[in-house]
Amino acid sequence: MKFVQTFVTSTALAMLACTGCQQKQNAPSAFIDLSAIDTSVKPGDNFFLYANGNWLKKTTIPASEVGAGAFLDLYNRTKNNIHTILLDAEKNAAPAGSIQQKVGDFFASGMDSTTIEKLGYTPIQPELNEINTLKNAADIIHYAAQAHTRGSGMLFDFGVYPDDKNSMATIAVFSQGGLGLPDRDYYFKTDAATQAVVQAYKNYLQKLLILTGTDSLTATQQVEQVYALEKQMAESHKTNVALRDPQSNYHKMAVAQLSKTMPNLQWPMLLKTLNIQVDSINVQQPEFYAKLNQLITTQPIATWQLYLRLHTLNGVARYLSTPFVQASFNYYGKALNGQTQMKPRWENVYRTIDAQIGEALGQLYVEKYFTKEAKQRMDELVNNLQKAFANRINNLDWMSDSTKQKAKDKLQAFIKKIGYPDKWRDYSKVNIQRNQYFNNIMAAEANNYQYMISKLGKPVDRTEWEMTPPTINAYYNPLYNEIVFPAGILQFPFFDPQADDAINYGGIGMVIGHEMTHGFDDQGAQYDKDGNLKNWWSTSDYDLFRKKSQQVIQLYNGFTILDTVHVNGALTTGENIADIGGIAIAYDAFKMTKEGQDTTQKIDGYTPDQRFFLSLAQIWRSKEKDAYALRLINTDPHSPAMYRVNGPLMNFTPFYKAFNVVPGEKMYLPENERIKIW
Repeated sequence: MKFVQTFVTSTALAMLACTGCQQKQNAPSAFIDLSAIDTSVKPGDNFFLYANGNWLKKTTIPASEVGAGAFLDLYNRTKNNIHTILLDAEKNAAPAGSIQQKVGDFFASGMDSTTIEKLGYTPIQPELNEINTLKNAADIIHYAAQAHTRGSGMLFDFGVYPDDKNSMATIAVFSQGGLGLPDRDYYFKTDAATQAVVQAYKNYLQKLLILTGTDSLTATQQVEQVYALEKQMAESHKTNVALRDPQSNYHKMAVAQLSKTMPNLQWPMLLKTLNIQVDSINVQQPEFYAKLNQLITTQPIATWQLYLRLHTLNGVARYLSTPFVQASFNYYGKALNGQTQMKPRWENVYRTIDAQIGEALGQLYVEKYFTKEAKQRMDELVNNLQKAFANRINNLDWMSDSTKQKAKDKLQAFIKKIGYPDKWRDYSKVNIQRNQYFNNIMAAEANNYQYMISKLGKPVDRTEWEMTPPTINAYYNPLYNEIVFPAGILQFPFFDPQADDAINYGGIGMVIGHEMTHGFDDQGAQYDKDGNLKNWWSTSDYDLFRKKSQQVIQLYNGFTILDTVHVNGALTTGENIADIGGIAIAYDAFKMTKEGQDTTQKIDGYTPDQRFFLSLAQIWRSKEKDAYALRLINTDPHSPAMYRVNGPLMNFTPFYKAFNVVPGEKMYLPENERIKIW
């Protein structure tokens, strides 16, 4: 389980579409969508609705989307740019083995629906036949481990990452997994919305069995067996909140000891099948593996065979013929997210290419769409925010000087990555053929697995990226102590070289400040400047920090969506701290600019400070389908968009001054109750 903290959930970004968004012009006023502002709402009552209310009223969500929002214009523009790249690569003959050939032929193979429909599910038939031959627990473990080497993770989660307590070295990390529903709690909640998702999941599994030759009645019975097995596995899973504590999810164990305490998991054979040779591993959630050690021998082999069959099919259904793609969409698209129409085929193929050979596609993207000017301007913004953050640390009234110095040391040690990697991934071993979509995916998956495994025993390569260049997101990685901003997010509405500073600092400046603050949120604060899970705080300072974090939890627990569904303050703590800190740091950096120091010059009737806050609020405008909003509230560590705006601003005094927020208005908090951490 990789630990990186993103600006926004990747699923949310990937699924937002463009509806009713204003196209920017070169004039500065065009960077604020004046038509979105609802002046019937007081800024101090609900600033999110003030900045976006008219847009919310007139916007409808497309059938193929789970939502619409401020990322919409950016995502659609980026998506269409990539479509152009893919079409050009497909039609223009390129030298064999070049990235253009691989990208173009991969896209062509994915668009070859005639061949894909003809093949049905025969591409996965060899694996299904192998499952039928399994005879005992060791066979089950061996198959699941082999599946990981093909990129099909099942039964457990596994990866190779820097060691939390020795960040310059890599370690094999095993974490809980094996479930088909989004989260353990889905197996135990009894409310109607959850039960509807559970039934849709069962229907999906039944359809997979029927499509591969099982009669309807038998399929229904078999799915109940597999679901009961998964529910037993879920009992041992930690909750999403418990998973946020890095100390309690670090358990470095000797393989020899694991072989004694959990012998049924066949650890030596399991590791050999995974193609790794190590003496110790990090078992993040031992309780899960203890339960798996029990279940692997107490559950019938026939039930385990069904489990493997269904998880094998689920892992590849979206790459097979239309009946499988439709079955997958009915669960993942409709039931989980509220979509009523599938996205066009080319978009799904693009996402597959981005996932499998993303840095090859990324090279073509940055060559055509990312400018040196944007990178230079981002360097300036990042450096200004770093200075602003250091000043804020100096001025903290709750932290001792010794801890302040260590905090500033960590801040100055940030690795800053902007746009795209300094060195690109080598895909020379991936053989991409123009008419073999499934085989291309399997070849890329196998290559990605070998790339990951090859890291074991070698020094950590801190030049690596966790996101591809076109990705519209950003992240902080505590193990590298790095902040990363892919080229995809360095566009309007977040950033534009033509925009005034109020727009850029309220947009991408907030993103930068957010990621910087992740280094000092409730999780990131437990890692030192070198990326090690190691305490660098004085006891009294850390106690004060935890009390302030608890205030954040309590505040966000009081926020609701869909009238009665509460935000989980404990699950969203880190992102909320990053939002609160990110806005404050971005504002301080903005005040270093000429425009930021001018409090009177107005554009379209708004002062520079007001434009800063409007920019911030309008990047978050969004509207989601209820099913999708409910899934996010259960599983996503980010708060809903409205509270990513209103929550931080109700704690930020300059906002009160900019919009004359006074007692009696709904966002008003007395000054002594406003949360200030960083």
